[in-house]
Amino acid sequence: MPDLPKPAASPGSYGVWTCTALVVGNIVGSGFFLAPAALAPYGAVALIAWGVVSIGALCLGLVFARLSRIAPETGGPYAYVRLGFGDFAGFLVAWLYWISIWISLPAIALGATDYLHFFFPALQGRPYANSALALMMILAVGLLNLKGTKEVGMVQLIIVSVKLVPFLAVAFIGLFWVDWSHFSPINPTPMSFFMAFAATTPFIMYAFTGLETATVPAGEVRDPRRTIAIATIAGVLLAAALYTFGTLSVMGVMSRTALEQSNAPFADAAEVMWGNWAGYMVAAAAILSSLAALNGWTLVMALVPLAAARHGLLPRAFAELSTNGVPAKGIMISMSLSILVLLLQSTGSKSLLAAYEFIIQLSIVTEMAPYVFCCVVEGLILLSLGRRIGFLKPLTYLPVAIIGFGFSMFTIFGAGSQPVMWAFLLMLAGLPVYVMIRLRRSEPEL
Repeated sequence: MPDLPKPAASPGSYGVWTCTALVVGNIVGSGFFLAPAALAPYGAVALIAWGVVSIGALCLGLVFARLSRIAPETGGPYAYVRLGFGDFAGFLVAWLYWISIWISLPAIALGATDYLHFFFPALQGRPYANSALALMMILAVGLLNLKGTKEVGMVQLIIVSVKLVPFLAVAFIGLFWVDWSHFSPINPTPMSFFMAFAATTPFIMYAFTGLETATVPAGEVRDPRRTIAIATIAGVLLAAALYTFGTLSVMGVMSRTALEQSNAPFADAAEVMWGNWAGYMVAAAAILSSLAALNGWTLVMALVPLAAARHGLLPRAFAELSTNGVPAKGIMISMSLSILVLLLQSTGSKSLLAAYEFIIQLSIVTEMAPYVFCCVVEGLILLSLGRRIGFLKPLTYLPVAIIGFGFSMFTIFGAGSQPVMWAFLLMLAGLPVYVMIRLRRSEPEL
């Protein structure tokens, strides 16, 4: 069966600003706003990890920026891996990447409900009410995405422009309120420095996930070779600065014990520094930011299986477009799985925090695996084409791909054995799907 036909080409809807907003909106989400509380037990080790992970994330951003110039095609990581390794590897990456997104949506929505506690303290200790609010957020953003990609991009640009101001204030002005004694000892845990460092990387890298998202809607981007590269690098650099200094300020303003008990660490830190009004402003910005992340990830969640379905590697339903030009069936299937994960965690035996942490770890493992593939593809393409294409310089960019590969592998190691096991099982669960699709593709030839 040949590749499914693509819709007629049309001028891209996304420029540099919108693509950068998509990257920043997807990166700067609830994973960052809750990070100081999750990392508080690790003390200054967490700050060191932020700096190192920022370098690793920038290397990954450079990998995706380069790949976007080679293959500016809708699908992002999936498109690159299929280009380098063929259909089967492309299917595995599309499958894992898709899983990583619909698994992470409940965590993003639950992170937003934690900041709602700042406005409505009665929500604390009521998991079912929090799950209901998270469900409403997922559904509302899903309905927005059903309207079309232009509306999604416009909402993303507006929200990102508004939300960054309070967090930039906490990150940089807040440095004047830092109590440096909060960072002593450097490693307050009973673990070795290496193991404590490794334990922080999945939570920190979860905050950086989304660095590749400007590459996914390439078919909607104006001048994708230039726009995607600029948006990816600018988004990662902005997020890295905000993350490092923001965490430094929050951990320096609040004691380790207070941070561990905080549901809204940035809002609580702002309240300590400037009063109640600042806490409310930061909490509102965090909620807006989580909605922006939900919005951007829902768009990506639809476009990756759309690209794979057009190539006949996922069921045709994912490639069917509505009258608004969006893969409505794919969005609804993916949202249904996200809602199922949300309901399972709300009715499970784990505590809310334990369930939230497990979702993060599983999501990051399923996302870092495609990153590993993309780093290898970068090296493969650079080595094979570098002598023939002027802007490819293997001796310059191959080390970046190697750093990105090692960093991705280390992050998977830091997630621990249980999330890796579940990610492996989820990957294997896709094999029967691939076999059935290949059988359908071969039917006309029998």
